Amino acid sequence: MTIELLAAAADVKNQFGFWEAMNQGGVIAWSIFTVLVIMSIGSFYILITKLLEQQKVMKQYDAVRTNFWRAGSLQEGAAKLEKNSAWRQLVDDALAANAQHGEMTDSLEAHDWLHGSLARSEASINAKLAGGLPFLASVGATSPFVGLLGTVIGIYRALINIGLAGSASIDKVAGPVGEALIMTAIGLLVAVPAVLAYNWLSARNKRISGMLSGFSTDLLANINSGGKVKPAVMTAKAPAKKPAPAKPATTAGGVQAKK
Repeated sequence: MTIELLAAAADVKNQFGFWEAMNQGGVIAWSIFTVLVIMSIGSFYILITKLLEQQKVMKQYDAVRTNFWRAGSLQEGAAKLEKNSAWRQLVDDALAANAQHGEMTDSLEAHDWLHGSLARSEASINAKLAGGLPFLASVGATSPFVGLLGTVIGIYRALINIGLAGSASIDKVAGPVGEALIMTAIGLLVAVPAVLAYNWLSARNKRISGMLSGFSTDLLANINSGGKVKPAVMTAKAPAKKPAPAKPATTAGGVQAKK
């Protein structure tokens, strides 16, 4: 008797489970679920890749502050930077703009030409860092509505079942209503991480943009001054030495004086 009751309870549980509710929804429910899963995978992929990219740029900035400005010239400093890095790109673009200005025949000032060239270089770097963030914003804005579409369809199916059965029995509405609630929950689970990732990555990009702007200003000042103007070089602080213990005072006869 007990075994039969347990088997019956298991059948009821399986009848109203997640997969059973999705199967009752048919192609539409599975299509919406697939779209939400793709959105979620894409959001986490962008989060991880952009986070690694930002971390790499910030780590390279430490090398710029400690090694780059110790070089005798910008060419020597550029050789110390990693190839294809954002900081190497700024230095190369600044040197190229300086060389191009010497070939111009009009009266355009070197400061304006260099400033515009560095601004374009910064814009290209910032655009690359911001790649993928529009996808996160789109997922955060649209995934709740995609889930809401599944919710509306589930409620509609529940109403159809009620109308056909003539009564709102639990076995007629549990599946469609469960499908509706599942779609709502999945839509929110996809949207919340995407919004948080977008805001976090955007804040880090603003920080990197400030670093790039400061470095460009230092490059501009260095070139216009003929290499005389350089920012203060950042060095690692040495650990403070502990003071040596004071030796006890002694008298003329070599006997220690008592306090």
